[in-house]
Amino acid sequence: MKNITDSFLCLGYWPSAGSFGFNTDILATNPINLSVVLGVLIFFGKGVLSDLLDNRKQRILKTIRNSEELREGAIEQLEKARARLRKVEMEADRFRVNGYSEIEREKLNLINSIYTTLEQLQNYKNETIHFEQQRAINQVRQRVFQQALQGALGTLNSCLNNELHLRTISANIGMFGAMKEIK
Repeated sequence: MKNITDSFLCLGYWPSAGSFGFNTDILATNPINLSVVLGVLIFFGKGVLSDLLDNRKQRILKTIRNSEELREGAIEQLEKARARLRKVEMEADRFRVNGYSEIEREKLNLINSIYTTLEQLQNYKNETIHFEQQRAINQVRQRVFQQALQGALGTLNSCLNNELHLRTISANIGMFGAMKEIK
């Protein structure tokens, strides 16, 4: 300590022990003032600084814990979302397969329905053709019968004279009389 004091004495003015004064030697007074201020700050500020650092450390640890909890929650939600995604994908695949099989089933049902409808239409067509043929045949028969009847009536009218007519009536009356006797 004596060496430091001696060096200060050599550098500039050093006031006597009992008096108060200003030291104008900047090089000698700044390190001393700084060391005194730092000493006071360290002595009195040590607790405050320690408390500030402890509070900061606790906030950082709390933030890290919260971040870890949020991370774990996010991982858990991610796993749940992945499980739901797998479930939805499996369900979508099942719907897709069922949809394709349903489409094939509907296609076959439609083809069968159309085939049945075509058969029914073919049967109706055949029945209509048969009905029209029968109707045409009946019309032809009717016309032939009418023409034959007209021809027979014409022949009868031309062949019948009064004598033949009277003989036919007598023969018919005779047949009726014979029938009366049989009864």
